[in-house]
Amino acid sequence: MSEHDKESGGAADDTPAASYRTIDAVTAVVIFAIGAVVAWDSYRIGAKWGSDGPEAGYFPFYIGLILCISSIVNFINALREKSFAEGGESFVSKSSLRMVFSVMIPTIIYVAAIGGVGPVPGVGIYVASVIFIAVFMLWLGKYGWGKTLGVSIGVPVFFFLMFEIWFKVPLPKGPLEAMLGLD
Repeated sequence: MSEHDKESGGAADDTPAASYRTIDAVTAVVIFAIGAVVAWDSYRIGAKWGSDGPEAGYFPFYIGLILCISSIVNFINALREKSFAEGGESFVSKSSLRMVFSVMIPTIIYVAAIGGVGPVPGVGIYVASVIFIAVFMLWLGKYGWGKTLGVSIGVPVFFFLMFEIWFKVPLPKGPLEAMLGLD
C-alpha cells in the first residue's frame, strides 16, 4: 500500500485502466489524423516540384505522408499486441490514472479561468493563480491555512512585480486588477 493510500485510508486500486495495446492504437490514430491534416493542407497549397524548385507544401506534404504511413504501421503492431485481458501488460492502473486526472483537470480549469471560456470572462492570471495554488496546497499538499494563504498570495504578487513592474511584460488580467487600477 502506498503512502497516499495509507493517508486516504483506502487500498490501492491496481486494476488496469488501459493496456499498451489500447494506448498505442489510440496514439496511432491521433498521429495519423495529424499527418493527414498536414498532408491535405500541404497538397492544397502546392506540394509539387515547380519549375523554380519545390512549392510551399512540398516538404510538409511528405512529412505528413511519413506520419500517416508510420501511424498505420504502429496501429497494425498495436493490434498484434496482447491486451491485458489476454495476459498483456497494463499501461496504467485506475489509481494512477486518478492521480493524473487530479492534477490535469484542475490545471485545465486554471487555464480556462485565466482567459475565460466563450461568453464567461476570465479572472486573469493572478487571481486564477491564487486559487490554483491554494487548492493544490490544501487538497493535495494538506498544508494549513497560514502557509496556504502566504504562498498562494505571495507567489502571484511576486510574479506581478517581476513581470508587470520590472520586465514591463503585461500578463492577462481580470476584473479585480481593473477595479484596483492595475490593468
